Amino acid sequence: MEFLDNKLQEYANNHSSKEPQLLYELNRETYQKVLQPRMLSGHFQGRLLSMISHMLKPKNILEIGTYTGYSALCMAEGLQKGGELHTIDLNDELQPYLEKYFGKSEFGNQIKMHWGNALEIIPKIKCEFDLVFIDADKENYSAYLEIIWDKLPVGAHILADNVLWSGKVLEPAKPKDKDTIGLQRFNKEVAENPKLEKVLLPIRDGLFLMRKIKD
Repeated sequence: MEFLDNKLQEYANNHSSKEPQLLYELNRETYQKVLQPRMLSGHFQGRLLSMISHMLKPKNILEIGTYTGYSALCMAEGLQKGGELHTIDLNDELQPYLEKYFGKSEFGNQIKMHWGNALEIIPKIKCEFDLVFIDADKENYSAYLEIIWDKLPVGAHILADNVLWSGKVLEPAKPKDKDTIGLQRFNKEVAENPKLEKVLLPIRDGLFLMRKIKD
């Protein structure tokens, strides 16, 4: 499924800030060498993540789902001096890409990489987060929101990717389609949560933008 007509997407890209050279190289290498390159945030969404991070100027960021590190590098651009971005992924086969590109980045020393199950790792990270980006297994989106809640001060922002799931969220999910079921449950919970201000942005595969307004 195409997220947007190719010509319109190209027009949007051409009228947005260019991606930094390092991210261009990471984007290119991901498409050449890594499975499922569609998972990469890419130029347009990456510039949006960078813009949001610059607007918020977060002290600490949490990313659940690193892939090849593109989105982490985008969000790191807006970190406060001395701030940290903690990013978690299960697939340690991607480590060489992360070491290569995080090592080349001026923000690399602010990025803390964690390998393993995010639900086990997050409670061990001893800080609050001003910005969280959820982009991992869709089945556990609700669990991720629950486990980060007490680490979010009022005013913190949360982003969740792929919440439109190529339109599958509109149809009854098959019993074995755990990802679609998980996203439908998550979207409903967010929409009905009075402690969150939220807007679902139809950008690429759907990006939920939330702000915590109550404990």
